[in-house]
Amino acid sequence: MRLMSANSDSTDIPETIAGAARARLLCILALLAAFGPFATDMYLPALPRITSDLGATAGSVQLSLSVFFVGVSAGQLIYGPVSDALGRRRPLLFGMVLFAVSAVVCAFATTVETLVAWRFVMGIGGSAGMTLSRAVVRDKFPHDSAAAFSVLMIIMGAAPMLAPIAGEQLLRLETWGAALGMFAGWRAIFAVLAAIGLAALAAVFWGLPESLPPQKRRKLGLGEALAGYRSLLGRRQFTGYTLVMGFSAGAMFAYITCSAHVFINIYGVTPLDFSLIFAGNALGLLGASALNWRLLHHFSPGKILLVASVCAALAGLTLVACAATGAGGFWGMLALLFLSLASGGFVGPNAQALALAPCGHAAGTAAALLGTVQFGMGGLTGAVASHFGDSASALPMCAVFAFCTIFGLFSLILTGNRRMSSPFS
Repeated sequence: MRLMSANSDSTDIPETIAGAARARLLCILALLAAFGPFATDMYLPALPRITSDLGATAGSVQLSLSVFFVGVSAGQLIYGPVSDALGRRRPLLFGMVLFAVSAVVCAFATTVETLVAWRFVMGIGGSAGMTLSRAVVRDKFPHDSAAAFSVLMIIMGAAPMLAPIAGEQLLRLETWGAALGMFAGWRAIFAVLAAIGLAALAAVFWGLPESLPPQKRRKLGLGEALAGYRSLLGRRQFTGYTLVMGFSAGAMFAYITCSAHVFINIYGVTPLDFSLIFAGNALGLLGASALNWRLLHHFSPGKILLVASVCAALAGLTLVACAATGAGGFWGMLALLFLSLASGGFVGPNAQALALAPCGHAAGTAAALLGTVQFGMGGLTGAVASHFGDSASALPMCAVFAFCTIFGLFSLILTGNRRMSSPFS
């Protein structure tokens, strides 16, 4: 199984996509890529309520976040090679159905064990959208994928801003919903997630054409899949850029896992204020993605990635120092978190584009491995952070965050790309 080089793929010109069709395609791909923020951020304000209703510990409920990431990581290993053999549409349709069904089961959960188990299944379903949206971008935009990924992040940036606010408003409607005999509170959040899954199913079925023609598909088999993964991992630059994405995701997921406990239980902010803080940090990520799209007109993806990684590492080190000493207080910590999280708007699009650029017809397999490392490391760091879920300090969250930003920079150095230039510029 041979992966195509950047040069051999240079004649793989995508079909011309008109303005309206391009916008519709990017909107559908953004919805698919946003399953992660929808499935995690929407129920973050409800974590304390779920803990109380299910008679569980804060750490065990936070585990429902981590196992979702593990499910996403595991599912991508399957969807990538399958999509390279069968095309993108059929695996996407299956994943959307699985996501919607598991969300409904979570809405009926009466024990934390049931919730955790079906959150894992939900991750497997949602991973189809998160993985194959990347593959479709690589199919359609092989020579300007960094810009396409930036536009994707701008569109999907609304998800982490709106999801926690929507979740908090559903919590506020709990009394009204119960009076009408409806699902209410945190259970209503999962009902809404099921509806989002069905909406994505309809969007793929009616609005997303197949992006991988039959003549470009690969043989499906375990041996071929393992050979493809082994070949990719043997590429130093692919491995380095993939680890950059993984550590960036690890920092983000440590924040996602612990932020509700840190802000609400330790610093005493209200669920509404927490939702607004979360949305503000997401707005920083959105703004960085928009700025990245403009900077790509003047600088290569690699150069932007290097500067962003250095800034994120410095902010992470300062963050853990402030958490350990108390310097700067709550607002100082919040400002440093904002800067560190915003760096993801530069790291994400460029690291993805640089990793996928030379992968040619193995885009599905490459996107799967990229996503598996990303969410696998996110699940690992989330699990480590959730181990300290009942801590009375923000230091565990900040320490994991700083660790990830520093090793993300080390991973970038691992690529050996000293000029930090784009392989497709």
